[in-house]
Amino acid sequence: MSDVAPKLREVFVEALDLEDGVDVENLKYRDLEAWDSVGHMALVAAIEDEFDVEFDTDQVIDMSSFKVAVDMVTELQSKND
Repeated sequence: MSDVAPKLREVFVEALDLEDGVDVENLKYRDLEAWDSVGHMALVAAIEDEFDVEFDTDQVIDMSSFKVAVDMVTELQSKND
């Protein structure tokens, strides 16, 4: 995974208030009760704040897993460079 992954992992843990031992790298939307629609929007906001990026509506809807989020953030950062 890219260099985005370690920091994004921290954002997932904090935004979704995940317990130790959760396999964040393989996490998918609605795998956990915390990643429901409300948790999803909190997660999106936390990612945008941490990485100084902005997702469009389609990206918010398409963010279905940690791996997808890594790819999205990486792509957005490359566009901002």
